[in-house]
Amino acid sequence: MQSVALTGLLKLELRDGRTIRLCDGGFSQWGSETFMSKDDTFGVVGTMEGFEEGVSDEVPAFAMTFLPVSTAAAAELSAPGMQGSRLRLWIAELDMATGQIIGEPDQQFDGQLDQTKLIIGKGKRELEMSFVPMGERFFNSNDGNSLSDAFHQDVYPGELGEQNATGLTSAVAWGTEAQPGSNGGSAQIYPSSGWNAINFWNPRDNV
Repeated sequence: MQSVALTGLLKLELRDGRTIRLCDGGFSQWGSETFMSKDDTFGVVGTMEGFEEGVSDEVPAFAMTFLPVSTAAAAELSAPGMQGSRLRLWIAELDMATGQIIGEPDQQFDGQLDQTKLIIGKGKRELEMSFVPMGERFFNSNDGNSLSDAFHQDVYPGELGEQNATGLTSAVAWGTEAQPGSNGGSAQIYPSSGWNAINFWNPRDNV
C-alpha cells in the first residue's frame, strides 16, 4: 500500500545565480531538482507566516524567518543586490517510500524578496525576510517611457527628438492626457484651437 504525505517545497533563486531548495523534512525529489531540509550555507526555515491579502493599492504580503548557519550567510542574503530574488512555494504529495513527488505540486506563492532584518541575541541568529508578489513591480511609478532624452534614447537609440526638450519640471509618461500647457515647459496657448506649442502642427490639416 502506497504511503502518501504532504510536503512543502521552497525555491529561492538568488540574484547572484545560486538557488536554495528546501523542503519541510528529509528530502524530496522533483524531476531533476532535489529539495533538502537544510541548506549547507543558508541553514533552514525557522518560521513561516500565513499569506495576507492586499487591499486597494496594497499587494499580498508574505514573511518567513531563516536560521542561517553564520552571520556572513545572513549578510549575503541581505545584500542590496539580492532584493528581487524570486521565491516560489509549493504543496506537494510525497511518496514516503521513494521520496518522489507524486503528480504536479500545487503552487502557493510566486514572488520576490523585498526586505530583510537580522536579529542577533544570546544563542540566537534569525533573518526575517519579507516577500511581495511579482505584481508589486506594477506599482513602480518610474516604469514607462518618460519625456526625457536619456530614457528616450534608451528605448530608441540614436533618436534625438528629446535633446532640445528643456525646462520640463516633471516627467510625463507617453500617451497620457494633459491639459494644454500643463507639461511644465514654456507652452503657448492658442485660443482658437486649445493646442499648445508641442502639438500645434497637425498633419491632418493637410488632408
